[in-house]
Amino acid sequence: MPLGGVGEIGMNMALYGYGSAKDRQWIIVDVGVTFPGPELPGVNLILPDIQFVEENIKDIKGIVITHAHEDHYGALLSLWPKMRLPVYCTPFTAGMLESKMVSEPGAPEIPLHVFKAGETVNIGDFEVEAINVTHSIPEPVALAIKTPLGKVIHTGDWKMDPDPTLGNVTDEKRLKELGDEGILALVCDSTNAMRDGVSPTETAVSESLEKVISDAPGRVLITTFSSNAGRIRSIAQAAKKVGRKVMLSGRSLRRVADVSRELGYLDGLDEFVDEEMFDSIPRKELVMILTGSQGENRAALAKLAFDKHPRLSITPGDSVVFSSRTIPGNEKPIIEIKNELIEKGVEIITDNDALVHVSGHPRIGELKNMYKLVRPTIAVPVHGEAAHLVAHGKLAASFGVPDVAHVRNGNMLRLAPGPSEIVDDVPFGRTYKDGHVIGTFDDIGVRERRSISFAGLIVVSANFDVHYNLADEPDMVIEGLPYLDGHGSSDEDEMEVIIYSAVMGTIKSFPKNRRKDLAKLRESIRRAVRSAVNERWGKKPVTHVFVNRF
Repeated sequence: MPLGGVGEIGMNMALYGYGSAKDRQWIIVDVGVTFPGPELPGVNLILPDIQFVEENIKDIKGIVITHAHEDHYGALLSLWPKMRLPVYCTPFTAGMLESKMVSEPGAPEIPLHVFKAGETVNIGDFEVEAINVTHSIPEPVALAIKTPLGKVIHTGDWKMDPDPTLGNVTDEKRLKELGDEGILALVCDSTNAMRDGVSPTETAVSESLEKVISDAPGRVLITTFSSNAGRIRSIAQAAKKVGRKVMLSGRSLRRVADVSRELGYLDGLDEFVDEEMFDSIPRKELVMILTGSQGENRAALAKLAFDKHPRLSITPGDSVVFSSRTIPGNEKPIIEIKNELIEKGVEIITDNDALVHVSGHPRIGELKNMYKLVRPTIAVPVHGEAAHLVAHGKLAASFGVPDVAHVRNGNMLRLAPGPSEIVDDVPFGRTYKDGHVIGTFDDIGVRERRSISFAGLIVVSANFDVHYNLADEPDMVIEGLPYLDGHGSSDEDEMEVIIYSAVMGTIKSFPKNRRKDLAKLRESIRRAVRSAVNERWGKKPVTHVFVNRF
């Protein structure tokens, strides 16, 4: 039963249940986030709605995290206080969670149960085996979830990279053994189900980056997903081979690097140099790895592009490599940063120019291999938008899977006994983290915030004496409106004058005996102000009116 990540990219969260409706146990797999765009001003994170979890918490036995990408574990710190369930994860994920707990004020102390690929943990009625897979982060695992009615493989994020720079290859031997034993269902990543062939290896990316770095006349700045520890290693290997030092810029990058080095994933590489050494290292001898591949305005790359970084700068002749894919919706800020860099005389290199990025998700050839190994009775495409899910379903059918289940967030899919069937729908959706507050769209005030960002804010306060005469001049606060309307440049065309005239005109039109109804007077002023501004500007600002009698 997915509560996120099916029909969308990001915010992955799924539940597996075993037992009758009256006696059912559940486990949760992943608790991820997605990130807001400009349509959600002020919102920090988008989280899955866990109403179903809260209502059935006594039947839920634990949470298993497949890997430490934000879209798979990023909501855990925010939502765990509402669940307070044991959390099972690999050492790298545990290290990332512990680092977050230390660095985020007010973060809960989550008890973690650590396991490694190849090990099995018992959680309630479930026996969960972790299977090593390859992805763009250390220690990703698929899960073989075993019950008396059959085994399900939940792949998480994966690909088949025969030559990774970090970690082990996908455990095809164990997947085949499980397939020989019989797999009821394969719940599988769909992200690249529309891309032919197989993914290039991470080692090939490292070799290509080595050439890019060697050929560059100045500094090489490489931006990538901060969680991509494999790419950090690839870049560092390439830099070492051509005799360059490596500098990290961005808090999240340093956190990943610290955890990776502690667990031995950066063994054999030189220590990264500090930002304080920036001016003392010749340009031809420096590679910088930066956050900001998705155009985030507070990340290191954006600060450099717009000359806002306190310690670092960029110089004509430097090169910026985008070692990442563009997440849909982030195109505009990325283009703005690229244009700013180009204006500064910087060369931009993307995966259209050289092999500087490879996805961590399986293409069609890798999916075919997975189905050949596992041979499930049921295919359940997940982790993708509608186009990815449909394409994956067609592939699974062409691979000979007899039962392809089409599910979306909130669907409860029965896998056994009998053929797969959607048997229920449960509440699902999105909640929002805004500062320290978590709530619905309306709870956190985003609707009105959006209205204010679109058309501004007007606040009017008018005081009346005991005889309902206006006691003094009305006070007005006007934010986010143009100074003049669109029709002229005289004093009468000033927005403040237009609003003041609407307020005074309404008050004068109200006889004193009718002013006793303060609520009606207040609403009349509000309507008059919005109407006057709309007539002259074409927009209706958020307007609040306070009327008091002393």
